[in-house]
Amino acid sequence: MKILLLGKDGQVGWQLQRSLAPHGEVVACGRAQCDLSDPEQIRSVVREVRPSVIVNATAYTAVDKAESEIELAQRINAEAPGILAEEARSLDALLVHYSTDYVYDGTKTSPYLETDPTAPQSVYGRTKLAGEEAIRAAGGKSLIFRTSWVFGARGGNFVKTILRLAREKESLNVVADQIGSPTPAALIATVTGVVLAMLHQGKLLEPGENRLYHLAAARPVSWCEFARTIVGLAGQAPGFDLRLKPEAIQAISTAEYPTPARRPANSRLDCSRLENDFGLQMPDWQPYLERMLQLLALKQNGY
Repeated sequence: MKILLLGKDGQVGWQLQRSLAPHGEVVACGRAQCDLSDPEQIRSVVREVRPSVIVNATAYTAVDKAESEIELAQRINAEAPGILAEEARSLDALLVHYSTDYVYDGTKTSPYLETDPTAPQSVYGRTKLAGEEAIRAAGGKSLIFRTSWVFGARGGNFVKTILRLAREKESLNVVADQIGSPTPAALIATVTGVVLAMLHQGKLLEPGENRLYHLAAARPVSWCEFARTIVGLAGQAPGFDLRLKPEAIQAISTAEYPTPARRPANSRLDCSRLENDFGLQMPDWQPYLERMLQLLALKQNGY
């Protein structure tokens, strides 16, 4: 069994290299080996590797920058997944792809179901939704996981930003009216491996079958609550020299912190479909955060 992994150096891709290894030969590519803004390179890599499974962990994720780099975001988030789906169909391969809570407008008062109407409010959200649609239109076998607020020890994310600011500042304002589930990259990778195993690498999917699942950790919080937890835990751990205390993080509204891209106020994702189909239970994100902080502390101390 040969698996082509795209985006090996990103938060999720880094973890996928480990979780996919037991399932077959993993050919892992970064941007240098396969640039998703280059359609011909995408087709060339897939045709050379001839995988049974393609896992696309690459995306244009600079949410605010996407508002001024629309064409690049469109190529990577919308057009590239469609090309991958076409190539996967020609090989009778399974395509696994990751999408986002930003496909919703965030106005619903309860967690979003996969069947809820989409209404993205940003270039990032619109291009990610277009990618989903391109995959379905290609007509091959595919799994799409919508996730939210991804964090991990690899790459840039909210946790690392808060830690940096906590070293520099004695007070901080963080948005408190956007709610979602911080989701560990390690959890996404683990669940991907479990689902692939239970579907026997896609062989149990019908020709042309597309499955859409929400994949997020349990216990939604606001960005402000998440930031206070990060600082509180890091402040108790060895290796972090923080000036900021959790109580010095002030809750503000989205209106008080304008950004180029609009964010959903409600990013909660209902994962019942995923849990019921595969006998899973989404865990709390905090133990993953604690482990991440341990890894970062070891790295800072030269281990």
